[in-house]
Amino acid sequence: MADEQKTAEDPAVSVVGPGDGETIVLGTTRLRVLEDGSNTGHRLGIAESVLAPHTPGPPQHRHAQHDEGFYVISGAVRFTVGDKDYDATAGTLVMVPPGAPHTFANVTDEPAVMLSTFTPDLYVQYFRDLQDMIASGQPMTPQANIRVMSRYATVPATDPA
Repeated sequence: MADEQKTAEDPAVSVVGPGDGETIVLGTTRLRVLEDGSNTGHRLGIAESVLAPHTPGPPQHRHAQHDEGFYVISGAVRFTVGDKDYDATAGTLVMVPPGAPHTFANVTDEPAVMLSTFTPDLYVQYFRDLQDMIASGQPMTPQANIRVMSRYATVPATDPA
């Protein structure tokens, strides 16, 4: 069997190894961007997130332009959707369509690891913007977080009560 030869028409394949990818540190959360959309025509972004024990999540919010998926790899993550809490353990997938109110947190004494998807990829830049905000000396308050979210078609969820 002859070796296949790569032609100019073949799309590039992205391979991100265990130590590769862009690292973004947001307080007690460390993200590793595995796909920022540059290899997928901006159709898909993927990040691995490690949430330290007792890590609060972002303010509950709604995305207008992208789906967000969360696959829990290890530990447990509490997802709040409106006024309902779901404790997701390893092997659980949570899919959040545009318009659904949601947030997440690690309320346990152990780290949690999850893989997140963003379709399209626009929300990857949100994490970069948060890191830049922190690096400039601004604290990551809920209000500051909401300001950054607003750049990416994301708004705070209304109080479900």
